[in-house]
Amino acid sequence: MKSKFLVFSQFFLISLMVLGQTLTQSLTYPFLGFFFIFSGGIIGILAIKHHKQGNFNIRPDIKENCTLVTHGIYSYIRHPMYLSVLTMMFGVVLLHPSWYVSLLYAFLIVTLLVKLHYEESLWICHSKAYQEYRKTTKKLLPFVF
Repeated sequence: MKSKFLVFSQFFLISLMVLGQTLTQSLTYPFLGFFFIFSGGIIGILAIKHHKQGNFNIRPDIKENCTLVTHGIYSYIRHPMYLSVLTMMFGVVLLHPSWYVSLLYAFLIVTLLVKLHYEESLWICHSKAYQEYRKTTKKLLPFVF
């Protein structure tokens, strides 16, 4: 139930952010905004590329017979899909910055951090290899966090 609520919250906030954009106004930072959206998309594609068919899961729950992915972009960070979402949505914030969209982005960050910590707690219980993997990688930002 917790994982479904976290996924719902994530997509609800993203929807509000996208719908909160005023399409009739000119873009505030179009180059930067689209750069971050594009960069986040590339990060997401790299993350999905390294998953075997059926291993990818949008919910933080651990699937039966799943395997731990530790190569490619996963050799630098444990949660590249969360980084992908945050990077793309930061681009959305830059297109039409407002207090409303910025506040929704802050809530999205909190939601994804809660989801990330919940997922990690499940992996810790599921796999001893995950303990070792955590020692060699960062959670969300390569070499930083």
